[in-house]
Amino acid sequence: MDEPTAVLVPQEVEALFKSLKQLVEQGLSVIFISHKLYEVMEICGRITVLRGGKLIGTVHRSATSEKELAKMMVGRETFGVTRGTEKKPGRSVLSIENLRYVDGDNVERLKNISLELRSGEILSIAGVSGNGQSELVKILSGLLKPAEGRITLNGKDITGASPTTITAAGMGRTPEDRHAGVIGELSVAENLALENLSAYLKRGALDRKRIREHARELIEEYQIKASPEDPVGKLSGGNIQKVVMARSLASNPLCIMAAQPTRGLDVGATEYVRKKLLEQRKQGSWSAPGIGRS
Repeated sequence: MDEPTAVLVPQEVEALFKSLKQLVEQGLSVIFISHKLYEVMEICGRITVLRGGKLIGTVHRSATSEKELAKMMVGRETFGVTRGTEKKPGRSVLSIENLRYVDGDNVERLKNISLELRSGEILSIAGVSGNGQSELVKILSGLLKPAEGRITLNGKDITGASPTTITAAGMGRTPEDRHAGVIGELSVAENLALENLSAYLKRGALDRKRIREHARELIEEYQIKASPEDPVGKLSGGNIQKVVMARSLASNPLCIMAAQPTRGLDVGATEYVRKKLLEQRKQGSWSAPGIGRS
């Protein structure tokens, strides 16, 4: 079973594990592949850790811990994320007023949603999957148009605007599905330049040397395990997520929408993404609505 809980809510995970335990008692053998250490410790008897395509070791559940497994997975101690001193949020950056969305089946998915996001603030939007988060992400990205309501970014009305217009207004995005944020056949360098191609124009043509140089800088800064020429579709999920995040933050957005930014990532990549979001919030004036599920 390869990441069987990736899109399940806790109640569904509990039901799956109950069924698996019953089947194991009846004699079924199971290979359970996951990066979620608490699930591995809950369901598995023996645990084998792979890193970089190599077998690092096999341990019995009773003889290890989540901390030890994390060290085996990433090759170092993991220390979590320290928030540091909170500073008072600044001016309003993103405002949503009485937003309403009705889908193609005439089902109301969003009803009278209002919220405000200020500079230097991370606002979390949480809920069980299927309760409007995906629709809100798509509306803020310009992929869906609301039935009612108003959205302003830095004082500019972006209600129903195109993705290009919303990006130009200062919105950065990391989509729910990281693969939807890249073009797998294109190189890492090309993907990093996608949302700001005009910056690389020289006499009407793309300056590919500048694109590669910029990519090398971002690869180093964001610790992406790839070269500028590598097809982005060949990268691991964690490195694809870093490409998407690097591209979003490199454009110095006023606001970044991070939709499930650590979904499917191992403990090392999750730690990195969270640190980067907090670091960028500290350094700049931008805000981040973090949209997730529980």
